[in-house]
Amino acid sequence: MRSQPIIKICGLSTSPTVAAALDAGADMLGFVFFAPSPRNLPLDAAKALSAQIGDRAKKVALTVDADDAAIETIIAALAPDILQLHGRETPERAAALRACSGCLVMKALGVSSRADLAAAQAYAPVVDYLLFDAKPPLDATRPGGNGMAFDWSILDGFNPGRPWLLSGGLAPSNVAEALAKTGAPGVDVSSGVERAPGVKDEALIRSFIAAARSLS
Repeated sequence: MRSQPIIKICGLSTSPTVAAALDAGADMLGFVFFAPSPRNLPLDAAKALSAQIGDRAKKVALTVDADDAAIETIIAALAPDILQLHGRETPERAAALRACSGCLVMKALGVSSRADLAAAQAYAPVVDYLLFDAKPPLDATRPGGNGMAFDWSILDGFNPGRPWLLSGGLAPSNVAEALAKTGAPGVDVSSGVERAPGVKDEALIRSFIAAARSLS
């Protein structure tokens, strides 16, 4: 029997959906600090949700090419355990944030072919987690897979030497299959547990976590 996967629910913004994720056993709760996103979280809301979470799950702050001042304000509001870098941050930037922020660092990498996995080799020595997401469409205004999956067979036999999460197009209906096919140590979901862009659904959150745990 495989060990339980890390389960991350990302893009949360309300107390009831945070409670649903916590009660269902999510390991990581992600909060988006990127203005163009429909999941962007105001700093005052981040403070309230941080207090609600306490130490029941790891808090993840998703940023996109944020500068030092923005990182500092986010840390002051959320007190995150992990900074998720979802932009074009270099390995040097990731290493600097890991050294000075007091947080663990997760780097998201877009994948559409086996060649894209080469980037992981540069980040693996300087981050704590990697996240493999679908590459955004060419006309996308936001980074990430935007609810789309990539060909999971690209990951066959791949070991980046760091814990990693699979993201992109996951939902309650396919997360068990994704885990079985990839052997991913963890999974990350956002739009797959929403009833509208940026609006999380408590029942879908619970269903996703139950499905991901079903292989354990």
